[in-house]
Amino acid sequence: MKPILFHVGAVEIPAYLTMIMFGFFAAAIVARRDGESAGLDGVAMVDLCILMLVLGVVGARLLAVLTDGFLQDFVHLCTNSKLVDPIDTAVRFCTSDGQCGGDYLCDLSAQPAVVAGERKSMCYPPQDCLAVFKFWQGGLTFYGGLLLAVPGGFLYARHRGLGALRAADLLAPALMIALAIGRVGCFLNGCCYGAETHSAIGVLFPGHLMDRHPTQLYESVFAFLLFVVLRWILRPRLNREGQLFGAMLVLYGVFRVLLEVLRDDPRGAIGPLSTSQLIGLPIIALGLYLFIRNRRRTQPEV
Repeated sequence: MKPILFHVGAVEIPAYLTMIMFGFFAAAIVARRDGESAGLDGVAMVDLCILMLVLGVVGARLLAVLTDGFLQDFVHLCTNSKLVDPIDTAVRFCTSDGQCGGDYLCDLSAQPAVVAGERKSMCYPPQDCLAVFKFWQGGLTFYGGLLLAVPGGFLYARHRGLGALRAADLLAPALMIALAIGRVGCFLNGCCYGAETHSAIGVLFPGHLMDRHPTQLYESVFAFLLFVVLRWILRPRLNREGQLFGAMLVLYGVFRVLLEVLRDDPRGAIGPLSTSQLIGLPIIALGLYLFIRNRRRTQPEV
Protein backbone atom coordinates (compact mmCIF):
# COMPACT_ATOMS: atom_id res chain seq x y z
CA MET A 1 0.00 0.00 0.00
CA LYS A 2 1.14 3.54 -0.64
CA PRO A 3 -1.45 6.05 0.67
CA ILE A 4 0.98 8.93 0.08
CA LEU A 5 2.54 8.85 -3.38
CA PHE A 6 5.20 11.46 -2.69
CA HIS A 7 5.90 14.76 -0.97
CA VAL A 8 6.33 18.21 -2.45
CA GLY A 9 8.17 19.92 0.36
CA ALA A 10 5.93 19.50 3.38
CA VAL A 11 2.85 18.80 1.24
CA GLU A 12 1.68 15.19 0.98
CA ILE A 13 0.25 14.01 -2.35
CA PRO A 14 -2.34 11.30 -1.53
CA ALA A 15 -2.66 8.35 -3.90
CA TYR A 16 -6.45 8.20 -3.53
CA LEU A 17 -7.07 11.78 -4.68
CA THR A 18 -4.41 11.53 -7.39
CA MET A 19 -6.03 8.47 -8.96
CA ILE A 20 -9.46 10.11 -8.79
CA MET A 21 -8.12 13.10 -10.71
CA PHE A 22 -6.35 10.90 -13.26
CA GLY A 23 -9.63 9.04 -13.72
CA PHE A 24 -11.50 12.31 -14.22
CA PHE A 25 -9.02 13.58 -16.83
CA ALA A 26 -9.21 10.28 -18.73
CA ALA A 27 -13.02 10.37 -18.63
CA ALA A 28 -13.12 13.99 -19.79
CA ILE A 29 -10.82 13.22 -22.75
CA VAL A 30 -12.94 10.23 -23.78
CA ALA A 31 -16.21 12.13 -23.34
CA ARG A 32 -15.01 15.10 -25.37
CA ARG A 33 -13.73 12.97 -28.24
CA ASP A 34 -16.86 10.83 -28.32
CA GLY A 35 -19.10 13.90 -28.04
CA GLU A 36 -17.39 15.67 -30.93
CA SER A 37 -17.55 12.48 -33.02
CA ALA A 38 -21.30 12.45 -32.40
CA GLY A 39 -21.65 16.09 -33.47
CA LEU A 40 -21.95 17.55 -29.97
CA ASP A 41 -20.10 20.46 -28.40
CA GLY A 42 -16.90 19.00 -26.93
CA VAL A 43 -16.51 21.84 -24.43
CA ALA A 44 -20.06 21.25 -23.19
CA MET A 45 -19.18 17.58 -22.67
CA VAL A 46 -16.15 18.55 -20.56
CA ASP A 47 -18.32 20.98 -18.57
CA LEU A 48 -20.74 18.12 -18.02
CA CYS A 49 -17.88 15.94 -16.73
CA ILE A 50 -16.77 18.67 -14.31
CA LEU A 51 -20.31 19.06 -12.97
CA MET A 52 -20.68 15.32 -12.54
CA LEU A 53 -17.29 15.11 -10.79
CA VAL A 54 -18.35 17.70 -8.21
CA LEU A 55 -21.78 16.16 -7.70
CA GLY A 56 -20.28 12.68 -7.69
CA VAL A 57 -17.78 13.47 -4.94
CA VAL A 58 -20.49 15.09 -2.82
CA GLY A 59 -22.89 12.17 -3.30
CA ALA A 60 -20.17 9.55 -2.82
CA ARG A 61 -18.98 11.12 0.41
CA LEU A 62 -22.49 11.69 1.74
CA LEU A 63 -23.57 8.09 1.22
CA ALA A 64 -20.33 6.77 2.72
CA VAL A 65 -20.67 8.90 5.84
CA LEU A 66 -24.32 7.97 6.32
CA THR A 67 -24.15 4.25 5.59
CA ASP A 68 -20.63 2.93 6.28
CA GLY A 69 -21.18 2.90 10.03
CA PHE A 70 -18.65 5.62 10.91
CA LEU A 71 -20.95 8.58 11.39
CA GLN A 72 -20.48 8.42 15.16
CA ASP A 73 -16.72 8.24 14.70
CA PHE A 74 -16.74 11.53 12.79
CA VAL A 75 -18.65 13.08 15.69
CA HIS A 76 -16.16 11.66 18.19
CA LEU A 77 -13.21 12.90 16.12
CA CYS A 78 -14.44 16.40 16.86
CA THR A 79 -15.58 15.90 20.45
CA ASN A 80 -13.44 13.12 21.98
CA SER A 81 -11.18 11.25 19.56
CA LYS A 82 -10.17 8.72 22.24
CA LEU A 83 -13.54 7.05 21.58
CA VAL A 84 -12.55 6.28 17.96
CA ASP A 85 -11.17 2.77 17.51
CA PRO A 86 -8.78 2.74 14.50
CA ILE A 87 -9.14 -0.06 11.96
CA ASP A 88 -5.88 0.41 10.04
CA THR A 89 -3.29 -0.41 12.68
CA ALA A 90 -2.07 -3.88 13.66
CA VAL A 91 -0.87 -2.58 17.04
CA ARG A 92 -3.19 -3.58 19.86
CA PHE A 93 -1.13 -2.44 22.82
CA CYS A 94 1.17 0.53 23.16
CA THR A 95 3.18 2.42 25.75
CA SER A 96 4.00 5.48 23.61
CA ASP A 97 2.58 7.38 20.62
CA GLY A 98 5.43 6.30 18.35
CA GLN A 99 4.39 2.65 18.55
CA CYS A 100 0.99 3.38 16.99
CA GLY A 101 2.32 4.56 13.64
CA GLY A 102 1.20 7.47 11.52
CA ASP A 103 -0.24 10.32 13.55
CA TYR A 104 -2.03 8.01 16.01
CA LEU A 105 -1.73 8.60 19.73
CA CYS A 106 -1.55 6.07 22.57
CA ASP A 107 -4.23 5.94 25.25
CA LEU A 108 -2.80 4.06 28.22
CA SER A 109 -6.19 4.02 29.95
CA ALA A 110 -7.66 1.94 27.11
CA GLN A 111 -5.68 -1.21 27.96
CA PRO A 112 -8.48 -2.88 30.00
CA ALA A 113 -10.95 -2.33 27.12
CA VAL A 114 -8.55 -3.92 24.63
CA VAL A 115 -7.92 -6.90 26.92
CA ALA A 116 -11.68 -7.36 27.32
CA GLY A 117 -12.17 -7.24 23.54
CA GLU A 118 -14.19 -4.01 23.69
CA ARG A 119 -11.61 -2.13 21.57
CA LYS A 120 -9.26 -3.24 18.82
CA SER A 121 -6.39 -1.04 19.87
CA MET A 122 -5.12 1.35 22.51
CA CYS A 123 -4.23 3.76 19.69
CA TYR A 124 -6.54 6.55 18.64
CA PRO A 125 -6.47 9.34 16.03
CA PRO A 126 -5.88 13.02 16.85
CA GLN A 127 -8.84 15.37 17.13
CA ASP A 128 -10.07 16.55 13.71
CA CYS A 129 -13.42 18.31 13.29
CA LEU A 130 -12.94 18.51 9.51
CA ALA A 131 -12.33 14.78 8.95
CA VAL A 132 -15.84 14.29 7.54
CA PHE A 133 -14.91 16.52 4.58
CA LYS A 134 -11.53 14.92 3.83
CA PHE A 135 -12.67 12.55 1.10
CA TRP A 136 -9.12 12.32 -0.28
CA GLN A 137 -8.25 10.13 2.70
CA GLY A 138 -10.79 7.54 1.54
CA GLY A 139 -14.48 7.05 2.08
CA LEU A 140 -16.29 7.50 -1.24
CA THR A 141 -18.96 5.18 -2.64
CA PHE A 142 -19.41 4.84 -6.39
CA TYR A 143 -23.16 4.41 -6.15
CA GLY A 144 -23.48 7.50 -3.95
CA GLY A 145 -21.75 9.51 -6.63
CA LEU A 146 -23.88 7.95 -9.36
CA LEU A 147 -27.14 8.69 -7.55
CA LEU A 148 -26.38 12.41 -7.36
CA ALA A 149 -24.30 12.95 -10.49
CA VAL A 150 -26.64 11.25 -12.98
CA PRO A 151 -29.77 13.34 -12.24
CA GLY A 152 -27.66 16.51 -12.18
CA GLY A 153 -25.98 15.49 -15.41
CA PHE A 154 -29.33 14.76 -17.08
CA LEU A 155 -30.63 18.22 -16.21
CA TYR A 156 -27.45 19.92 -17.42
CA ALA A 157 -27.38 17.92 -20.67
CA ARG A 158 -30.94 18.96 -21.42
CA HIS A 159 -30.14 22.58 -20.58
CA ARG A 160 -27.17 22.59 -22.99
CA GLY A 161 -29.13 20.81 -25.72
CA LEU A 162 -26.99 17.70 -25.62
CA GLY A 163 -29.91 15.32 -25.09
CA ALA A 164 -30.05 13.57 -21.74
CA LEU A 165 -30.00 9.97 -22.92
CA ARG A 166 -27.64 10.74 -25.77
CA ALA A 167 -25.16 12.29 -23.36
CA ALA A 168 -25.63 9.38 -20.96
CA ASP A 169 -24.67 6.92 -23.70
CA LEU A 170 -21.56 8.93 -24.52
CA LEU A 171 -20.58 9.14 -20.86
CA ALA A 172 -21.11 5.44 -20.08
CA PRO A 173 -17.64 4.32 -21.28
CA ALA A 174 -16.06 7.42 -19.72
CA LEU A 175 -17.53 6.54 -16.33
CA MET A 176 -15.98 3.10 -16.49
CA ILE A 177 -12.49 4.29 -17.37
CA ALA A 178 -12.73 6.78 -14.49
CA LEU A 179 -13.77 3.97 -12.15
CA ALA A 180 -10.99 1.68 -13.38
CA ILE A 181 -8.35 4.27 -12.51
CA GLY A 182 -10.06 5.38 -9.31
CA ARG A 183 -10.12 1.87 -7.87
CA VAL A 184 -6.34 1.73 -8.18
CA GLY A 185 -6.39 4.65 -5.74
CA CYS A 186 -8.51 2.56 -3.38
CA PHE A 187 -5.93 -0.22 -3.54
CA LEU A 188 -3.04 2.15 -2.84
CA ASN A 189 -5.01 3.67 0.03
CA GLY A 190 -5.74 0.25 1.53
CA CYS A 191 -9.53 0.65 1.65
CA CYS A 192 -12.37 -1.33 0.01
CA TYR A 193 -10.55 -4.62 0.66
CA GLY A 194 -11.95 -8.11 0.46
CA ALA A 195 -12.29 -11.14 2.71
CA GLU A 196 -9.36 -13.20 3.96
CA THR A 197 -7.85 -15.62 1.47
CA HIS A 198 -5.02 -18.14 1.35
CA SER A 199 -4.72 -17.89 -2.44
CA ALA A 200 -1.64 -16.62 -4.27
CA ILE A 201 -3.41 -13.39 -5.25
CA GLY A 202 -4.03 -12.37 -1.64
CA VAL A 203 -2.64 -9.05 -0.40
CA LEU A 204 -1.73 -8.06 3.15
CA PHE A 205 -3.43 -4.73 3.88
CA PRO A 206 -2.43 -2.37 6.71
CA GLY A 207 -3.99 -3.26 10.04
CA HIS A 208 -4.62 -6.91 9.10
CA LEU A 209 -2.79 -10.09 9.96
CA MET A 210 -3.86 -12.23 6.99
CA ASP A 211 -3.94 -11.76 3.21
CA ARG A 212 -7.19 -10.51 1.73
CA HIS A 213 -8.78 -10.42 -1.72
CA PRO A 214 -7.68 -7.25 -3.58
CA THR A 215 -11.28 -6.52 -4.58
CA GLN A 216 -10.27 -3.01 -5.64
CA LEU A 217 -8.12 -4.48 -8.40
CA TYR A 218 -10.84 -6.96 -9.39
CA GLU A 219 -13.20 -4.04 -9.92
CA SER A 220 -10.54 -1.99 -11.69
CA VAL A 221 -9.91 -4.74 -14.23
CA PHE A 222 -13.62 -5.33 -14.76
CA ALA A 223 -14.32 -1.60 -15.21
CA PHE A 224 -11.56 -1.34 -17.82
CA LEU A 225 -12.90 -4.35 -19.70
CA LEU A 226 -16.41 -2.90 -19.53
CA PHE A 227 -15.04 0.38 -20.91
CA VAL A 228 -13.67 -1.52 -23.91
CA VAL A 229 -16.90 -3.49 -24.40
CA LEU A 230 -19.12 -0.42 -24.19
CA ARG A 231 -17.05 1.80 -26.44
CA TRP A 232 -15.97 -0.56 -29.20
CA ILE A 233 -18.29 -3.58 -29.11
CA LEU A 234 -21.74 -2.55 -27.89
CA ARG A 235 -21.95 1.06 -29.08
CA PRO A 236 -21.84 0.21 -32.81
CA ARG A 237 -24.62 -2.35 -32.25
CA LEU A 238 -26.99 -0.31 -30.06
CA ASN A 239 -28.84 2.35 -32.06
CA ARG A 240 -31.43 3.58 -29.56
CA GLU A 241 -30.69 6.37 -27.14
CA GLY A 242 -30.31 5.15 -23.57
CA GLN A 243 -29.45 1.56 -24.50
CA LEU A 244 -25.70 1.86 -23.94
CA PHE A 245 -26.18 3.58 -20.60
CA GLY A 246 -28.73 0.92 -19.65
CA ALA A 247 -26.28 -1.83 -20.63
CA MET A 248 -23.63 -0.22 -18.41
CA LEU A 249 -25.99 -0.11 -15.43
CA VAL A 250 -26.92 -3.77 -15.86
CA LEU A 251 -23.44 -5.16 -16.45
CA TYR A 252 -21.75 -3.16 -13.71
CA GLY A 253 -24.67 -3.67 -11.34
CA VAL A 254 -24.56 -7.46 -11.66
CA PHE A 255 -20.79 -7.50 -11.21
CA ARG A 256 -20.97 -5.25 -8.15
CA VAL A 257 -23.65 -7.36 -6.48
CA LEU A 258 -21.42 -10.41 -6.91
CA LEU A 259 -18.24 -8.61 -5.88
CA GLU A 260 -19.83 -7.53 -2.61
CA VAL A 261 -19.79 -11.18 -1.55
CA LEU A 262 -15.98 -10.95 -1.42
CA ARG A 263 -15.85 -7.52 0.24
CA ASP A 264 -15.11 -7.44 3.95
CA ASP A 265 -14.47 -3.77 4.74
CA PRO A 266 -16.90 -1.75 6.91
CA ARG A 267 -19.46 -0.39 4.41
CA GLY A 268 -22.91 -0.68 5.96
CA ALA A 269 -25.61 -3.29 5.46
CA ILE A 270 -29.25 -4.09 6.08
CA GLY A 271 -29.74 -7.73 6.90
CA PRO A 272 -27.67 -9.96 4.59
CA LEU A 273 -27.30 -7.28 1.89
CA SER A 274 -24.68 -4.55 1.83
CA THR A 275 -25.60 -0.98 0.95
CA SER A 276 -24.17 -1.41 -2.55
CA GLN A 277 -26.18 -4.57 -3.13
CA LEU A 278 -29.37 -2.85 -1.97
CA ILE A 279 -28.73 0.04 -4.36
CA GLY A 280 -27.44 -2.23 -7.10
CA LEU A 281 -30.67 -4.20 -7.49
CA PRO A 282 -32.85 -1.20 -8.50
CA ILE A 283 -29.93 0.10 -10.60
CA ILE A 284 -29.99 -3.16 -12.56
CA ALA A 285 -33.77 -2.86 -12.94
CA LEU A 286 -33.40 0.72 -14.24
CA GLY A 287 -30.77 -0.41 -16.71
CA LEU A 288 -33.02 -3.19 -18.03
CA TYR A 289 -35.89 -0.71 -18.34
CA LEU A 290 -33.78 1.73 -20.37
CA PHE A 291 -32.42 -1.03 -22.58
CA ILE A 292 -35.81 -2.65 -23.34
CA ARG A 293 -37.85 0.58 -23.48
CA ASN A 294 -35.60 2.32 -25.95
CA ARG A 295 -35.10 -0.82 -27.99
CA ARG A 296 -38.80 -0.76 -28.86
CA ARG A 297 -38.82 2.88 -29.94
CA THR A 298 -38.07 4.04 -33.43
CA GLN A 299 -37.51 7.68 -32.43
CA PRO A 300 -35.63 8.93 -29.39
CA GLU A 301 -37.77 10.69 -26.83
CA VAL A 302 -35.11 12.73 -25.07
